[in-house]
Amino acid sequence: MSGPATPPQLPLPQFPVHLQAPDIAPYLAGNTGIPGFITRQSSQAGPHVALLALTHGNELAGAIVLERLLRAGLRPRRGRLTFGFVNLAAFARFDPRQPTMSRFVEEDMNRLWDASVLDGPRQSSELTRAREIRPLIETVDVLLDLHSMLWPSEPLLLSGASPKGSELALRIGVPPLVVADHGHISGRRLIDFARFTDPGGEAAAILVEAGQHWERETVDLTLACVAGLLRHTGLAEDDPALPPPGQPAQPRYAEVTTAVTATTASFSFLQPFRGGDVVARRNTLIARDGSAEIRTPHDECLLVMPSLRPSRGHTAVRLARFRAACD
Repeated sequence: MSGPATPPQLPLPQFPVHLQAPDIAPYLAGNTGIPGFITRQSSQAGPHVALLALTHGNELAGAIVLERLLRAGLRPRRGRLTFGFVNLAAFARFDPRQPTMSRFVEEDMNRLWDASVLDGPRQSSELTRAREIRPLIETVDVLLDLHSMLWPSEPLLLSGASPKGSELALRIGVPPLVVADHGHISGRRLIDFARFTDPGGEAAAILVEAGQHWERETVDLTLACVAGLLRHTGLAEDDPALPPPGQPAQPRYAEVTTAVTATTASFSFLQPFRGGDVVARRNTLIARDGSAEIRTPHDECLLVMPSLRPSRGHTAVRLARFRAACD
């Protein structure tokens, strides 16, 4: 007797684009020797903080925020502040009529941050760019990588597996959901780079997923997150370019227990889950990957950024358990 039929894969919707790509031409030359990277220095000692946008070329919100702050003349009260537009080649291809097509040129730039890859023989547009910016990244003390999401989801901060990242994310507090994870099977993200995960070092990096790619609210949350980081590090307090601090929300902290990677081309969720959904019961069937069943490994299971149309070999969803923030 055959088992239950696999539900049909959900069609890819047409995502409306409510944002206009910013004009970053005035900043392409940079002032660091790296195109698209601008550093502003204070006379007071302090950390080197980096704000990076366009790690994926079609994620506009971070670039809009950085362009706005650069145009407003934001300067650090202490230390160094670097604004970086990362994947310029992919961004140059952005077309609002096909907004999903300019995430990268040849490969995902946020899967390359392992020394064996950076120092290895492989070649691609993204690897060339990663190798170009690597020397500057090696000088950064605190890094915030600005991202957004294709599918509907509650905004969150990804801290990686390092306790340093989790502590930094919880102190920023915007957005209040912090998720510690181990990244992707397909490669290391920038926040997983050895400089930021070395337990013997102090440098830390986090990644914000501020909302859906092309929604205006995503820009607002990105800016609030940047403001939280700059206040936490003491680089800016009441600069007029930054929004005033809001009422702090109760932080929530979760650790990924299972990262589900699609192994077939027929991966399908049983319903169109939204990131941030919580499945109450352990062993609840949530998806099928070919003939394999994907079930929740524990009660109160947080679904982290489910991709409703995952490609084979890519992360389909991360399953997380809530923890006390001090654990």
